[in-house]
Amino acid sequence: MGTAGALRRLDARDPQAAGRPHPPRQRPPALLGGRRGHLPRPLHLLGVSRGQEGDAWKGQVADPEIPENLRATRNDLWRQDWVNRQYLDTEAKQPQTLTFDAGLEFLRTNHAEDDWFVQIETFDPHEPFFTQDHYKDLYPHDYEGPHFDWPDYNRVTETDEQVRHARYEYAALLSMCDHSLGRVLDAMDELGLWDDTLLIVCTDHGYLLGEKGWWAKVVTPWYNELVHTPLFVHDPRRPGRAGTRDAALVQTVDLAPTLLDFFGAEIPQDMRGRLLRETGDGQHPRYSALFGMFGGHVNITDGRYVYMRACHDDTNQPLYEHTLMPTRIRGRFTPEELTGLTLAEPFPFTKGVPTLRIPARPSPLLGPQRFGTLLFDLETDPLQEKPTSDPAVELRLARLLVERLRADDAPADQYTRLGLPYDPEDVTEAHLLVDAQRERADAGRRPAARSDEFTEGALNLRTPLAELLAEPAAADAVRRIVPGLLDTELLTVRGGSTLLQIAAFTGHPGRAQLTAVADELARLFPVPDDHPSNDGEPSR
Repeated sequence: MGTAGALRRLDARDPQAAGRPHPPRQRPPALLGGRRGHLPRPLHLLGVSRGQEGDAWKGQVADPEIPENLRATRNDLWRQDWVNRQYLDTEAKQPQTLTFDAGLEFLRTNHAEDDWFVQIETFDPHEPFFTQDHYKDLYPHDYEGPHFDWPDYNRVTETDEQVRHARYEYAALLSMCDHSLGRVLDAMDELGLWDDTLLIVCTDHGYLLGEKGWWAKVVTPWYNELVHTPLFVHDPRRPGRAGTRDAALVQTVDLAPTLLDFFGAEIPQDMRGRLLRETGDGQHPRYSALFGMFGGHVNITDGRYVYMRACHDDTNQPLYEHTLMPTRIRGRFTPEELTGLTLAEPFPFTKGVPTLRIPARPSPLLGPQRFGTLLFDLETDPLQEKPTSDPAVELRLARLLVERLRADDAPADQYTRLGLPYDPEDVTEAHLLVDAQRERADAGRRPAARSDEFTEGALNLRTPLAELLAEPAAADAVRRIVPGLLDTELLTVRGGSTLLQIAAFTGHPGRAQLTAVADELARLFPVPDDHPSNDGEPSR
């Protein structure tokens, strides 16, 4: 997960700049800085360290050597990552280390100056959980299974042993991040920065490591493991807060106005965040927080309850993308997507500029309708394991959700998608969805079938689908036992996956069909006699 944070270099003569913190070493930081009353000089330097997660960094035509691997999504990104790993054979060469090297070079060059701002943003501990052996050695455990440091974005289908191993791989990478952050803290010791420098350590999101029966993020509702992120702040002007914890409800949008405030700069009227010093001291507390992602649940919390509002029907429509830059993470919008665009009226925050309004085409397999509307009481259920039903609380939070949508200038179609009126006073019991969508919510929480529940031959439910269907007898077995599967959208959405993972992701095929396919594949493609797992019986 990329990280964000801030250093601010204050005037060392400031009589309020005093005190030395003991910040916890938990996550890698990003650092910003500048002197009170001044914005940083506009140097705008950008450094990028290459080689992370399939970055097209090293060109190699020949396929790299890849060990037996549990990852099902074996696309170009996955292949490129194995090319890159060949060149990252020491900690000093890893992108994380190089990123912190660059940030520390900036600190050592500029620590005696004022008016500076530096951000150190590292990609780790993002998947794949790749690090050196001396970090893995911190977490000794018995494991002789396939390589597994890059889970698919899916329900957990791996064995308990494999899940435990992946968590240790993550822990090893987190320990590397801890070491990198420690280098920054040590530099602040060495350079005497604690008395006049602000430090913020934070991160963008979390990652499910088997909690709720899922890996990763995006596909699932935005549980607390994903959105309740670390935030550590050292403010030299407030030495009395050193070593304290604060239960105030804050969001990452609060960082921008907080930084401008530190610099003594004017805060724009349309900036939605609040000053951390005011929320933490109760001067201007935040009573609710809105969060989520495009096309997914729209969520709100008041600090105790979390209300995850799904779309009111299975279409997840109307839904439009508003942008001035029609690109996504790895490509541009297609001409077909752009044929329906119109110009939208300016939003209050776009400074009078209209945006492109492009119809979105959400997949029914990826929308919030799969999980339904959820309500959690964090006081009685802090791990969000038991969704609750409380119509009075839901009504209050639904009205609060509408208030926040209006305050944040949400487009009108969002209210339609969510099945809510524009005026919070018009929200009634008829608009509540928790009980109405209970059945799908329960289905969305059921665990997936695990790989060790099924018979396994040389070809099995964990065989990549392209490899499996290349065998005519295997393809025929799938068609006979699961008619229609090979002609559905499932293969478009999860085409690089396995039958087991398609079932985990979509709920189809069901367990009975999976068992029948697994048994037939074991009969057609028995494990070779010389295979180490062959004990005379098909493995299960």
